[in-house]
Amino acid sequence: MAMAEENRQQNQDDSWSRDALERLASAGLKEQKTARRWNIFFKVLLFLYLFLTLFYFLGWLGDGKNRTGKHAALIDIAGVIEPGGEVNADAVIGSLRDAYDDRGTQGIILRINSPGGSPVQAGIINDEIRRQKKLHPKIPVYAVVEDICASGGYYIAVAADKIYVDKASVIGSIGVLMDGYGFTEAMKKLGVERRLMTAGENKAMLDPFSPVNPKHQAYAQAMLNEVHEQFKNVVRQGRGQRLKETPEVFSGLFWSGEEGIKLGLADALGSADYVAREVIKQEEIVDFTYQDSFADRFAKRLGASMAQSLGIDTMKKGLQLR
Repeated sequence: MAMAEENRQQNQDDSWSRDALERLASAGLKEQKTARRWNIFFKVLLFLYLFLTLFYFLGWLGDGKNRTGKHAALIDIAGVIEPGGEVNADAVIGSLRDAYDDRGTQGIILRINSPGGSPVQAGIINDEIRRQKKLHPKIPVYAVVEDICASGGYYIAVAADKIYVDKASVIGSIGVLMDGYGFTEAMKKLGVERRLMTAGENKAMLDPFSPVNPKHQAYAQAMLNEVHEQFKNVVRQGRGQRLKETPEVFSGLFWSGEEGIKLGLADALGSADYVAREVIKQEEIVDFTYQDSFADRFAKRLGASMAQSLGIDTMKKGLQLR
């Protein structure tokens, strides 16, 4: 009898152990399934994030500029005009084409705040504005000057139908410069001998470590005069009879916005909001200014950092509309 009772108790204990093990195993399986589901969920999220990031960098997500409603299109031209710089022809032309391609664009505002820069880049932008105006005669283009619109900035502005300024804006500086340094006297004092070898009679023209060659200086001056004449012709073409031409106008001087209106360099006082609201008759302003992607900004900063660390001279030389 005692043996039977003992066997029954043992069976109960074995049954309880099996049940406990089954419950533990079941709980473990559920936990593994839950962990597996969360793992899959987070992997899917990660892949979505990576794909969205890739699409953003490639520009496949769109930029939100295609509007169905009527609006004034704004393009900022802010900074020095130079290839790959703050303002360059590729970026501005891309913005112009986006603005013109948008069916809701009723007028374009070029908001300029630039001291000038490359005559080539400014000329390319000027040519494109005039070309687009011929293709879209019903869409006016207005230049709005903020703090400064000098030299290359003004080269761009004269392509617009009208130029608006603030009374304290700086406008003008219609001229061309080529700057550099001469180190010949410093080399003499330091006892440094210049050993320059060239193939080509004029290859070392304007070399800062050699004495000034009158022939080379005259040649460079003639080239500056030629580009200056090109600049003057562009201003005359853009401003027409509105320009009150005097010897000072093309001398490189600059004026306040208020004085610029009197000289015919600008047309009236007005901000971007004013032009959109009162001239284009649109309350809404859509910004079409080109913006570098994160990848572009990172690449530029990386390149600049590498150049600096390697001691590479990144100074740009050449003609400047400033």
